[in-house]
Amino acid sequence: MYRRDKLPGETAVAGWPTPLAGAADPAPLRVQRGPAARFVAPLISLAVLAIAVASLRDLNFVAVAALVPRNPGFWLLFALSYLTAPVADWVIFRRLWGIPVSGLLPLVRKLIGNELLLGYVGELYFYAWARRHVELVAAPFGAIKDVTVLSALAGNGVTLVMLVAGAPLYVSLGMATGSRLLLWSVAAVLATSVAAFAFRRRLFSLPRRELRFVTGIHLARIAAITGLTAALWHLALPDVALVWWLLLVTLRMLLSRLPFLPNKDIVFAGIAVLLIGHDLEIGALMAMMASLILATHVLLGIGLMSIDLARVEPPP
Repeated sequence: MYRRDKLPGETAVAGWPTPLAGAADPAPLRVQRGPAARFVAPLISLAVLAIAVASLRDLNFVAVAALVPRNPGFWLLFALSYLTAPVADWVIFRRLWGIPVSGLLPLVRKLIGNELLLGYVGELYFYAWARRHVELVAAPFGAIKDVTVLSALAGNGVTLVMLVAGAPLYVSLGMATGSRLLLWSVAAVLATSVAAFAFRRRLFSLPRRELRFVTGIHLARIAAITGLTAALWHLALPDVALVWWLLLVTLRMLLSRLPFLPNKDIVFAGIAVLLIGHDLEIGALMAMMASLILATHVLLGIGLMSIDLARVEPPP
């Protein structure tokens, strides 16, 4: 152990060596920003922009506008529902990295990239953005991976809980192979969750405190989106009680997460008609909501990705 006299203003810590006189503090570990990080986000933005423009051909804005309720509250709830996921992600990464309010826009782009291209393309975009814009002391991949895995596990957990209430209703549809497919789907969801829990020490890199925080935000996001979606459906078809829509939206989320269940939309429509009737109205409502969400993805994608491409930094 080496020693030296204290300099003015220094304090000694018992049991720790004091640094050598004149020795400089070590430089903080920085994330290497290579050329790949510079071009990944613009390339994804370009791909999203191309898909968004191509999707304009499949959208009938006149038909969608004719079905949308004129109630201003519908648009307020729709905006809240659409932004719930990006805001939840912002709260998480604000805690982990201290990103500013402006970091909400890349998270909206992440959502659009996942929806218009492929799942987890948005995570790749956000990873590239973080490497370029966030001051970090370690690579951001670990945090993004943990947040993504916890999102899936939270969804799996809610799905399994909902399955206890929804399974009898699903079986009551009388599908011959429904029970076997349901069991296989539950087994797949349960297996992935158990595997993640068993290998949690190797899988996750964030501290336990942060993992608990992220899980809580994901659960709050799922609850908020479920409630807002039910409220939107209620405003579109006010003759149907809100409690029925709450039941249906939870069952729809349940069916969407079961991997081996075919024709999920048909199954959901069958459950909706079985419970509340309104066959044609429910079909029109689901078509309207799907088109409205797609139109929002397309219009925001064109605007945000165009801005993103205009801000591409020239190579040094």
